[in-house]
Amino acid sequence: MSELEIDAVVFDVLGTLVDEPAGLRAGIRALDRSLDDAGTERLLSLWQRHIEREQRRIVDGERPYATTDTLDREAARLVADAAGIGDQGGGAGETGDEEADFSAAVATLAPAGRRLPPWPDTVAGLARLAERFPLIGLSNASRTALLALNAHAGLRWHQALSAEDIRTYKPDPAVYQLAVTVSGRPPERLLMVATHAWDLRAAQHHGLRTAYVSRPVGDPPAPSDRFDLYADDLADLAAQLGTLRVTT
Repeated sequence: MSELEIDAVVFDVLGTLVDEPAGLRAGIRALDRSLDDAGTERLLSLWQRHIEREQRRIVDGERPYATTDTLDREAARLVADAAGIGDQGGGAGETGDEEADFSAAVATLAPAGRRLPPWPDTVAGLARLAERFPLIGLSNASRTALLALNAHAGLRWHQALSAEDIRTYKPDPAVYQLAVTVSGRPPERLLMVATHAWDLRAAQHHGLRTAYVSRPVGDPPAPSDRFDLYADDLADLAAQLGTLRVTT
């Protein structure tokens, strides 16, 4: 702990500060009130797999860059189709009303990723940390999506950065470099906070210090991971950082 000298804290947003699955479930259930839990989870998994796969394809250069707004619309179409909204199977009985129902369902569902609830400790935890450190949000969400979810969840930042600014996605090293460049600090003076071990590994590889925060939806560390801090929540993280000397 005494070896840490931190000038700013960089936060992952989706999953770390907001409960992404809960927000998407709410959107899916609103799409079809008759869905049971198993059906909802099946459609949620369909959405998540699509986003993960397409972001990875973009990072790997297999697909041109597309914002999360575009990817969310694609996912919403897949979910609405799988839910049978408008019977979009391309059959001969398809009507204009069914097409309109399908389009309306997609338009309603696609922004679900902007209406994500914060974890119970998020707002107070950010406020406490902001008293001592500059806080930087670093998200794969598009600029417009990040603005909307920040407002919806009541997130407090000194700077919010979207991977859209460099037209790629984490874990591309360029995303972490964006935080380094904007902060004006060397990477070893930045603390990356996330609930996804893959995110922290990429940040660590780029030279940032790392803090894992436990969440029910996170990607837990492997036994081989060696992050700088491990916290139960943001209150625990703030307590661990409370003794650090802050430079300006």
